[in-house]
Amino acid sequence: MELLRPSDLTDLASAGLGNGAVALAGGTEVVPLVRDGLLHAETLVDISALVPRGIVVADGAVTIGAATVLGELELSESVPEALREACRLSASPQLRNMATIGGNLLQATRCWYWRLSYGCWLQGGSTCLAREGQGGEHAIVGNDRCASAHPSDPAAALLALGATVRTDRRTFPLADLYRLPTDDDRALTTLEGGELILELSVPLPDASVYLKAMDRARYAFALVGVAAARFGSEVRYGLAGVAPVPWAISSVDALDGATPLEQSAYKVQLARALVERAGAAVLA
Repeated sequence: MELLRPSDLTDLASAGLGNGAVALAGGTEVVPLVRDGLLHAETLVDISALVPRGIVVADGAVTIGAATVLGELELSESVPEALREACRLSASPQLRNMATIGGNLLQATRCWYWRLSYGCWLQGGSTCLAREGQGGEHAIVGNDRCASAHPSDPAAALLALGATVRTDRRTFPLADLYRLPTDDDRALTTLEGGELILELSVPLPDASVYLKAMDRARYAFALVGVAAARFGSEVRYGLAGVAPVPWAISSVDALDGATPLEQSAYKVQLARALVERAGAAVLA
């Protein structure tokens, strides 16, 4: 396998991203996927020196470079509390010191049927194996075709905060970064081949919070994570661990339409409790 380190964006354009070449920054997501054979790469392209890094506050919003690591966000008092806490709870200190926010948004599912290459629906198979197997940590909404649960805590916080994504090709709401997979297209993001996330723009809320339920006290993926952000009298919620993609709701009533698997039904009550607590916290 080849490793390229382009010196500028012009060199990057010739690196062939999306055509056998995979972008690499912190490496905490890409390297394990390549090692485990879940991501094919003929070439790794180190973009860590090309993608913006840092935190800038201006005009009522904070701009975050995609190469900013989670540990920096966690410590910055310029960053909304929901995102700081989501970063703090997302992984061990070692991982937070390496993992970039851009890479975190593109994390692959932790579904064991996908990770162990059982040929599940998301991998091109005919059925979601969690429906007949072990589905206790799986999705409770948006799970018609695939019941995997999106693992990113920061993505849920950024969704509640109404963040905007700037790539090397366009600017769009973070909510539009994700899509539910269909029979014709099983991708979970809307990024084009080789498209790079460069920056995030995050509005500053009046109050925000992130709450997370895990199966151990520290450094586990969310069973349910709930971010709440208040802008004036409006409260927005973003949820992790409940759908194949980060999930936005406007109130706890949205969970009335949840469609959990038999083994993940407990997550509905968990999500309700966390949404109510998060809402009360930002309204206090």
